[in-house]
Amino acid sequence: MKTRKAVITAAGRGTRMFPATRAIQKEMLPLIDTDGQVKPTIQMIAEACVVAGIEEICIVVESGGGQAFREHFRAFTDDEKSVFAGKDWLLAEGEKLAGLAERISYVEQPSPEGFGHAVYQAKDFANGEPTLLLLGDHVYTGDPLGQMLAAGEQSGGSVTGVRVEPESGVSVTGIIKGKATQTAGLYEILALQEKPSVTEVQALKTEGLAENTYLGHFGIHLFTAEIFDCLGELIATNTRVKNEFQLTSGQELLWKRNPAHYRALLLSGERWDIGLPDEYLRTLAKFGSLGPHSEVLK
Repeated sequence: MKTRKAVITAAGRGTRMFPATRAIQKEMLPLIDTDGQVKPTIQMIAEACVVAGIEEICIVVESGGGQAFREHFRAFTDDEKSVFAGKDWLLAEGEKLAGLAERISYVEQPSPEGFGHAVYQAKDFANGEPTLLLLGDHVYTGDPLGQMLAAGEQSGGSVTGVRVEPESGVSVTGIIKGKATQTAGLYEILALQEKPSVTEVQALKTEGLAENTYLGHFGIHLFTAEIFDCLGELIATNTRVKNEFQLTSGQELLWKRNPAHYRALLLSGERWDIGLPDEYLRTLAKFGSLGPHSEVLK
C-alpha cells in the first residue's frame, strides 16, 4: 500500500496559546529547526512529509482561515526577489516555500464540530487513497513518518502510531489495548478509548508493558479511505461525544468493521506539542539543542 497523501489539521483556535494566537494560528508559531532556520511549526511538518516521500498535502483550516498559510507557502514576488538580491540563503529558502506550495492544497472546516469532523473535510482530497494524518501543532524527533509509511506498506491497512504512556497521562489522550504480533512494535488492536479515567484504563492494559504504562496515541495515523466512510456515518447519524464528532469514534468504528486491517505501531522517536505554553518552551529548547545554535543553551 503506497501512501502519497498527507492531511494536516490546523483548524483549532489555539486558545491555550492566547494572546499570541489572536492574530495567527498556533500552527504558525515559530520554531528554530535543526538546520538553524526559523520556521512556522507547520512548515517543519510539511517538510518532514516531503522527506518521507509524501507527494500531496492537504491542510484543514477553519472557515476563512487559510490566508495566513497561503501567504507563507508561496513563491517570492519580483519585488521580493529584488529586495533579497544577494542573500543567497534567503532566496534558497524562498524556493523551498514555492516548492511546498505546489504540493499543498487547503480545505475549510465550516464549523468547529470536533477533530473527526475536521478530518472528514479532507475526504475529497484523499479520493479513495490511503492518507497520513498529522496534527499541525505536533513536531517530532526521529523518523516516525518513515516508520508509519513502512508499516502501512507492510500491513496493507490502517495504522495508528502509539507510544508508551504513563498512567498519569492517560486522561488526556487516546489509549489502545494491543496484542503483540510477530512484527516488532506492531500490535493487533483489542480495544481503544479516548481519554479514559485512571479507573477505566485498567481494562486497557497491554500485556508486556511495564507496570502502570499503556499504549497512548502518538499523534500520527495512516488511514485507508474507509476512515472517511466511518466518519461520514457518525456525522449522518449525529453520533457525538461531548457534542463533537471525535476521530476516536471513527477509529473504533473502523476497527469494528475490519479488525484484521487495523494495527497499532509503537514508534521510536519523540513527539513535541506546541499547543501548551510549557510544552512550547520545551520544544523550543529541544530543537534548539539539536541545531547550530545549540551553544546558546549551554
